[in-house]
Amino acid sequence: MSVRRLAEDKVQPEGFAFNRANSAVAKGWIKKYPKGREASAVIPLLMIAQEQEGWVTKAAIENIAVMLNMPYIRVLEVATFYTQYMLAPVGTKAHIQVCGTTPCMLRGSQELMDVCKSKISPNQFETSADGSLSWEEVECQGACVNAPMVMIFKDAYEDLTPERLAEIIDEFEAGRGSKVKTGPQIDRILSAAEGGQTTLLTEILMKGVKPSKAAPAKKSEPKKSTSISSSNSKGPLRLKKADGKADDLKLISGVGPKLETTLNGLGFWHFSQIAKWTKGDVAIVDDELSFKGRIERDDWIKQAKTLAKGAK
Repeated sequence: MSVRRLAEDKVQPEGFAFNRANSAVAKGWIKKYPKGREASAVIPLLMIAQEQEGWVTKAAIENIAVMLNMPYIRVLEVATFYTQYMLAPVGTKAHIQVCGTTPCMLRGSQELMDVCKSKISPNQFETSADGSLSWEEVECQGACVNAPMVMIFKDAYEDLTPERLAEIIDEFEAGRGSKVKTGPQIDRILSAAEGGQTTLLTEILMKGVKPSKAAPAKKSEPKKSTSISSSNSKGPLRLKKADGKADDLKLISGVGPKLETTLNGLGFWHFSQIAKWTKGDVAIVDDELSFKGRIERDDWIKQAKTLAKGAK
């Protein structure tokens, strides 16, 4: 793993402070941990600072150290260990993290880096001419089955070819990054085998149960788009369009640009809507977003309640 250091002093801002909304979110994270264990919130607080500033500055590290009553060096250790934290200014529209670990390298990650060198900059962490794009090589990003892959902000783009990555870079440069399909870029469902099911195709043999042919797999059907409903309909409150100015749902930890667009498409525009979700509503939205548990894991409802107060 490469040595990671803070950016030169000449690009470091003089100070840092969380804005009003992020300050509320940060305090919410700190309250999740017992008294004396507030340092456990260091990882989410660094991520919130990065989402606000675009990168993790020295001033942000110092500020977080004071908030959590931690020695500065301890917060610096965390920030320099995890490659999810950008320690220098990166592209304003996209910072592309190319996985260079063995599975991705064997399946063409070097060619992906060549694309980044030709379309963005010959050197890592150097921005493109207009400052909108940058790139770096990182260690394993956890999608080895779908190698090669890259991460752009919070989203993964897998099963890439040099040509497809070039197209994705062009979309982000044009400001259309939120419309790019995430995950596998081939005909594959998540990390399932290419070409369809390869296991559980034979008879099921269980003690005390007569052998029988396994039921044929049902063909998956695309989910129907959820209709936008009023508060009188069953399920969470949805709006056809924002009531006035839409809230920046990306302020909720765990929500990125792509997910915000999806939530808007489902009729959720304001913190106040999410703040009123019941357990039943969460189950419905979980199904619609096709990932279980993220809403409760990141405590979207509590975050939304806090942010809704700040949005008034």
